[in-house]
Amino acid sequence: MSTSPVSFPSTQTTVPSNPATNSPDPSGLANEETFLQLLVAQIKNQDPTQPTDGTQFLTQLAQFSSLEQLIGIKGDLDTATKTQTTQNAATQQAAG
Repeated sequence: MSTSPVSFPSTQTTVPSNPATNSPDPSGLANEETFLQLLVAQIKNQDPTQPTDGTQFLTQLAQFSSLEQLIGIKGDLDTATKTQTTQNAATQQAAG
């Protein structure tokens, strides 16, 4: 018995953008919202006769968790840099 591949119509999922987390990324890498959109699209469009391997799915979730942590660290570093710049400027004004 031979089987033929099943094709599913592609669907485009749109997620409302959040201005707080949708800032442009200068490195050109995807942000967490894009990652989630791709993961959801992958789950929606997978072949029901051959679902995604559980190990692969868990790996992707771990990558998402790492991405969230890195985004948080970047935000903290940006805040620290701005604070240091402000303090340096205040010190220069007081000295000069």
